[in-house]
Amino acid sequence: MRKLPWLQAAALAFAIPAGLAAQMPIVAPAPAEDARLYAFLDKEFAEELQNRPQLATQLGLKDGQDRLDDNSDAAALRRLDWRRASVARMKAGFDRAKLSPDAQVNYDIWALELDRAELGYRFRLQAPPFYSFLYSAHAQLPNFLINTHTVQDAGDMRAYAARLRAITAVLDTAIQQSRAADAAGVRAPKFQIERVITGSHAIVTGAPFDDGAASPLWADAQAKVAKLQTGGKLDAAAAATLLADTRAALLTIKPAYDRVIAWAQADLARAPSGRVGALTLPDGAAWYAAALKLNTTTDLSADQIHQIGLAEVKRIEGEQDALARTAGLKDREAFYADIARRFPVVPWNDTLRAKYLKDANAALAFNRTLLPRYFGKVPVHAMEVIREPSFSEVAGGAAHAAGPSRDGARPGRVYVHLLGTTDTTPPSALRDLMCHEGVPGHVMQGDIQVGQSGGPKFRQSARYVAFGEGWGLYAEALCKEMGAFPEASDDFMRLDAELFRAARLVVDTGIHAKGWTEQQAIDYIVNIGRASPDQGQSEVRRYITLPGQATGYKIGMLKIVELRRKAERDLGAKFDLRGFHDLLIGSGSLPLPVLERQVDRWIAARRAS
Repeated sequence: MRKLPWLQAAALAFAIPAGLAAQMPIVAPAPAEDARLYAFLDKEFAEELQNRPQLATQLGLKDGQDRLDDNSDAAALRRLDWRRASVARMKAGFDRAKLSPDAQVNYDIWALELDRAELGYRFRLQAPPFYSFLYSAHAQLPNFLINTHTVQDAGDMRAYAARLRAITAVLDTAIQQSRAADAAGVRAPKFQIERVITGSHAIVTGAPFDDGAASPLWADAQAKVAKLQTGGKLDAAAAATLLADTRAALLTIKPAYDRVIAWAQADLARAPSGRVGALTLPDGAAWYAAALKLNTTTDLSADQIHQIGLAEVKRIEGEQDALARTAGLKDREAFYADIARRFPVVPWNDTLRAKYLKDANAALAFNRTLLPRYFGKVPVHAMEVIREPSFSEVAGGAAHAAGPSRDGARPGRVYVHLLGTTDTTPPSALRDLMCHEGVPGHVMQGDIQVGQSGGPKFRQSARYVAFGEGWGLYAEALCKEMGAFPEASDDFMRLDAELFRAARLVVDTGIHAKGWTEQQAIDYIVNIGRASPDQGQSEVRRYITLPGQATGYKIGMLKIVELRRKAERDLGAKFDLRGFHDLLIGSGSLPLPVLERQVDRWIAARRAS
């Protein structure tokens, strides 16, 4: 495969920590010892799923599907103590040196998950349940039931109703934890408290709570039962019984949401605005350092990441200028103006929203046809692009994706926000977004991960931001190589998206390590990262309430690009792009140091062949 300029230009500017990145000795396989380890890990993971029923549902399992996760501090400590004991059992029962290299990877990751859990538990106070713009408890529970809890028979629907009844305890615990965080000086920003209030109202407005149109959960329940009935799995009487039970269960959540709203309204007057971020929280600097470690799987400091972001912004702007000149335009500003002229901003309406979803789904389907030249492993399940639920949709909100269940009963999905006054997305930007979120990005990644076999089952659920989002950003560049972008403006908007991710490095570290205000961050992401005003505000609010997460994208992509360049250089004619991609996407989500070790082993094996 020929090398492309984007691959040659993206030089990595950081070092992976020495501990995990140490070269693994090539040793003879140990199939018997590997099998014994995997049996142990599968048993441990099955035990973990008993205490994490929502994760079981995400994996397509029905174990505990009538329960929600226990979100209490006591339960969090029990889970941590269990993991401590599990890793201790593994280390006592297995000699790592006697395992094959693949098994050593799984041994290391199981141990690493304890280190990550320790950090999460230590800083749990800095991340209370209603704090996150993306993962606030008030919206996550309905989202989970609507989009993850699959209903294939009457038993699944009864479990749905049981989970509705369980929401009250989760929300009440979340209120208690939020009050404890408030007392310790950890307060959600004003904008997030306002969002909790409006989102909670949206969940309990409409039938069966009042005489309005069906509320989001009631509409979902009716649709799920109707699908069972039309599929011949229920008669009318059984459907009516299920709906009556679900309606009664749904009514039980109204008092709990009223308590969430009351807490939020009482907290609103004291909620901070303006200067926000980790530095304003107790032990905030240590929390942000931990957040960077968790999200990048490296030991990079905030200052290092900030400088990487500034350097990448400069590099990408230079590539945009060069592409503009190739297209006969003066510079990148002229290219942006040309795109704006050809695709003017228009008011959103339902016709445009339907067209957006149609075009996005067509882009996924087209990209799937391009895969065989670049991958041996390809997705097998259905996938779709759908609109974000009303109670969590925001103007300028970031699209996100979820892989399918292992059995394919729940398809892979891309969720898009279509709220706001205007549609500011040119077709070229939409195509790039579907590369990142869909194919060959996140949905494809999730499809292949849940289909993994031969290794321990816990790897089907392991998630590392730097690997996953790094792959998604790499997938955008790969789409150019695959021929998914028919126009020069497509590649220009790919660079625009990469510029936005580079600006994130600057903004996230600016907010949490350098004391930037919300408005400073918005100004940078709009003026330098080229976000729209709606998107700029939504994105910055996400970064404020989810420290470090936005840094994983560019850090992960840079490492993947570096590893491909290294493999191409070291292997020459023996480099196999399909094999390289299958190694990356087929290995499941990995910490970046472990990924580097995997690629080094692959290079050594190819060189020796």
